[in-house]
Amino acid sequence: MRIAANVIDAIGHTPLIELQAASRATGCRILGKAEFMNPGGSVKDRAALAIVRDAEAKGLLKPGGVIVEGTAGNTGIGLALVANALGYRTVIVIPETQSQEKKDML
Repeated sequence: MRIAANVIDAIGHTPLIELQAASRATGCRILGKAEFMNPGGSVKDRAALAIVRDAEAKGLLKPGGVIVEGTAGNTGIGLALVANALGYRTVIVIPETQSQEKKDML
């Protein structure tokens, strides 16, 4: 089993799972990428990491900087996860209509 050095290192290293029923039905080997096994629970962790790394590379995000995102979904969770791991502060702006559970998660 692979051991990740940190939460950032765990992003994207999700397993492939054979979808047996679909494979039998089609006569093909069909695999699903288990993106829900990313640290933040979705494929959006990959996007968040890419966004932050790109901003760093372009000099748009400096050490100790703040990331502001308007979202009500998994992108915000991914950005908060990545930002925290890399030492950035995150401000997530979400609609008031979102559930308390979603607000708590973000």
